[in-house]
Amino acid sequence: MSATAEVPFLDLKSITGENSVELMQAAERVISGGWFILGGEVTAFEREYAEYCGATHAVGLANGLDALSIALRAMGVGPGDEVIVPSNTYIATWLAVSHLGAVPVPVEPVTRTYNLDPERVENAVTSRTRAILPVHLYGQPADLDPLRNIAHRHGLKVLEDGAQAHGARYKGRRLGSDPDSTVAWSFYPGKNLGALGDGGGLTTHDEGLAEQVAVMRNYGSRVKYHNEIIGYNSRLDEIQAAFLRAKLPTLDSANAKRRYIAERYLSGMADIGLDLPYQPDWAEPVWHLFVIRHPDRDAFAARLKLAGVATMIHYPVPPHLQRAYEHLSIAEGSLPISEAMHREVLSLPIGPTMSDEDVERVIHAVRSCA
Repeated sequence: MSATAEVPFLDLKSITGENSVELMQAAERVISGGWFILGGEVTAFEREYAEYCGATHAVGLANGLDALSIALRAMGVGPGDEVIVPSNTYIATWLAVSHLGAVPVPVEPVTRTYNLDPERVENAVTSRTRAILPVHLYGQPADLDPLRNIAHRHGLKVLEDGAQAHGARYKGRRLGSDPDSTVAWSFYPGKNLGALGDGGGLTTHDEGLAEQVAVMRNYGSRVKYHNEIIGYNSRLDEIQAAFLRAKLPTLDSANAKRRYIAERYLSGMADIGLDLPYQPDWAEPVWHLFVIRHPDRDAFAARLKLAGVATMIHYPVPPHLQRAYEHLSIAEGSLPISEAMHREVLSLPIGPTMSDEDVERVIHAVRSCA
């Protein structure tokens, strides 16, 4: 990279290039095989990803939003029910609830981790609550044990949103491996395990739930032209499953590179007064994003751009202040922790193909511009 070239936020071209031979072989395998929907590649990926996560079952779906929505429906969530969601997540988590006619009930996060605060979750449970939907935001596991305890006491379901946390570990166990764990995944291209188009999935230890989701994804059908329920068309494409199979063997090494970069950032930026990510001792994040906070975020981002470092904001507007959720009448100022985060968060470049030179350039730019 030349001295004047910008450090990109995420270089998908180089990430894809790391697996180019395997991806081309995967495409050729599907094209020559002539079977493009719910064939051997999807079945093989489901088996391999379930094994990777330590889950009993995996079901491939069209995208991460469908994975959340279909899983909630299979868990019995329906119109008028309440689902507890993070106040500071990407809007897809809320949309999955709304698509079922249910009501997303936002709960504020723990400030240091950005993930759901179990104490606030306990206070948000009502007679209409049916599920808790924690998000493993930015690739760091939410604190699951207290959330599961709350769910058990109140007879609630827990569905984890693992869209940003492929391979992360909670208390030494990979997400999805706990017997109580059901996780919805996204395989959007920018994820740690990303397809070359949209894709999603579910992992679970509940055979009945997995079977129900598999029926729902395919028009509500087990046997072609025989439909048991009103289902969806939400099937992971064969070619995307083949691409995911090609990339899965390198996921751990790619995550290790992300951890290496995060450690460099944490040590290189430790003494300049920025609000840096916090990692609990029970969490092993996979650093889908490296998110810092700055009180004058937009001006700071502009200075970084002039210094040759691209950044992104995850996310600029919290769900409750989006026009889509005006009908909930959640006033600005009602969720101050989330609102402050959305005003201040800034994501720095982090990806498995970043060079040491780029990492140093980011550290130097942040130190110079902060």
